[in-house]
Order: sequence, then C-alpha cells, then structure tokens
Amino acid sequence: MVPLFDLTRQYQSLKTELDSAVIRVLESGQFVLGPQVEVFENNAAKFLGVRHAIGVANGTDALLLSLRSLGVRAGDEVITTPFTFIATAEVVSLLGATPVFVDIEPDTFNIDPSKIEAAITPRTKGIIPVHLFGHPAPMTDIKTIAQNHGLFVLEDAAQAWGAFVNDDSSSSDSSTTSSTRSSEKTACGALGDMGAFSFFPSKNLGAAGEGGLVTTNDDELADHVKMLRMHGMKTRYYHDEIGYNSRLHAMQAAILDVKLPHSTRWNDQRRAHAARYSELLGDMPLILPIERAGNHHVYHQYTVRSSQRDMIIEKLASAKIGAAIYYPVPLHQQNVYSCLGYEAGSLPEAERASREVFSLPIFPELRADEIEEVAQVLKSAF
Repeated sequence: MVPLFDLTRQYQSLKTELDSAVIRVLESGQFVLGPQVEVFENNAAKFLGVRHAIGVANGTDALLLSLRSLGVRAGDEVITTPFTFIATAEVVSLLGATPVFVDIEPDTFNIDPSKIEAAITPRTKGIIPVHLFGHPAPMTDIKTIAQNHGLFVLEDAAQAWGAFVNDDSSSSDSSTTSSTRSSEKTACGALGDMGAFSFFPSKNLGAAGEGGLVTTNDDELADHVKMLRMHGMKTRYYHDEIGYNSRLHAMQAAILDVKLPHSTRWNDQRRAHAARYSELLGDMPLILPIERAGNHHVYHQYTVRSSQRDMIIEKLASAKIGAAIYYPVPLHQQNVYSCLGYEAGSLPEAERASREVFSLPIFPELRADEIEEVAQVLKSAF
C-alpha cells in the first residue's frame, strides 16, 4: 500500500517538538490570538518576505477577508480560473460579486494570461490567479494586465507555501526540477496586492486542523484584515463594520511555528520525489508536470494526465496505491454556477484537463521504494 499522503510520518519526525509546543499553549491558557500567534505571524512574514502576515481561521477566510479589504462588493466581477478548488470562486459569490472564469494553460494548469483581457468589463474589480499544485502562475503578465486596467491581484497561494519566482532566465522548461537558483527571488504570496494561504493539514505547511494566512505589503489592507477577523472592531466592543470570527488558534500557530523552519527542506524533498517520478515515468504515455523557467515549483501535487485516466485509476486502486483527481468538474460546469451560462466547450482546456488529470502520492516522507512501486504499477497499466 502506498498512501496518497501520510500525516503521521511527519508527526513522528517532530513528535517531541510538537508535543512540547502544544503543552506550552495549554499551560499558558491563551488559546485565541495572543503572543503565540504573533510569533508565528512574524516568522511567516519574514519567511515570505512581506511586511504583514495575518493569521485567520482557514484558507477560505484568507481569500474572503482579502476580497473584503480590497473593496469587492455586490455587482462586481472578479476574474479567476475554473480549474481550482471551489473556495477560490465561492468567496467572490459570498460577497455578491460574480466570478468570471478564464481558461487555463494546458501545461501548468494555471490561468492563461493571454485570455484575461477579453474577459475584462467595466464591472471587473480584480484578478485571482491560483498557483495550482504549487507551480507559480504567470504573475508578470497578470500584473501587467492588472496595472493597465486598474485591477487588484489577489494570489490564491493555498497550495504554494514556499514556491517562488526568480530572475533566472537561463533555466528551461523541464519535467524534472532545476538545480539553478537565483539570489533574486520573490515568494508566492508576495507578488500581488495580497496573498492567501491555507494550512489545511495536507498542505506543504499544514496545521493539525484548519488555519489560514493573509499576506500584504500594504499597511491599510493589513489593518482592515485584522479588524475584519475580529468582528469588525479595532477597539474592543466598538465595531466599525460587520466582520467575522476568523482568528488563527494559538494551538495551530504553535504547531505551524514548529514546522515552519522545516518547510524548505520538505519542499526540496517534494521536488526530489517529483524528479524521480519524472525519471521513472518519462517513457510512458503520460503527460508529466513541467516547471516554467524562473519558477520554483513545490509540488503540492504531482499531477499527470492521460486520456486513459479511468483505466489507470482503477489499476492503482487495485494495487492499493493512493491517487486522486484534482479536479473532476471545472467550476464553470458545477451545478452551483449553472446560472452563469457557460456552455460545454466554452473553456476547453479546463474541461479537457478535468477529464484527464490525476495526482500521484507525493509528500516529504514518501520513500524511494514507494515511488518505485507506483511507477511499476503504472508501467503494468500500459
């Protein structure tokens, strides 16, 4: 059996540190915000290279509070990708605005910037690119479009903790990882006006439950998010607007702070696993992930595609190998968004990807023999 992911292995590797951190929080009696959350926020901001990192209850709230702070209101439109988890679009709808879906690049699964301008209308307020599966979206092109049209850019970096872009133009597209590094790098979450992270347990940096983070270099936006997460109050019991109860728990902050220094090493292990997969699967009739020049992919998922996906998934399941489909139905074809009127074939790349993609086991503690087993079963499937 090869699991899709195994959280217990990571816990065992840090058991003493994690247990001690949890006990310290219990002994402190401070469970909601407080000094432990501030410590993690400061360390996260330093890691990402941003002025502000604000802990919130979960990744969905990170997106929602960011949109509120950026001024999204009922009647607005926000451009995003249809090939992502529903939270990306759901938060737009929760504010009474309309998500406008733009098709994806077939090789990275990220939003295709060449199709964004055609979707802009007088009601467009901003763009939410998603760094899907840990591969940075084409932010240079997206930011240029946003600046030309006076739009905000909110990064959905839920799957991209530790991913970054750099100025290394000598790298080439590859289905494996690049050894080239540049000293000039900017983390995902620090590229747009705001960034939103999820600390769902299976993420590259995962909590023992729910957690989220908002990032920005704008002082006013940061202050607004802090107010919104506390029921819309700056001063206790004095409320300036309707807000939310969306505070990062001190217990989760303590756990995340223990894990944070290890996250770069864990991402390097994911990249090494991805490279090994690509080496073993290179001669099979599969389309493998690529890494665009200048991008540092952190492989939250190792996602391949095949027109024979259903047969392959069945073969993996019979061998007790974990695999998952992210995502089987693009957002514009979900029942909840049927009211938007997207016809079949209107976003062909996203629709084709949803029929072909599947993700293989990848997590830092995955063993070499498990990768070999996955590759052997895939080979037998063909």
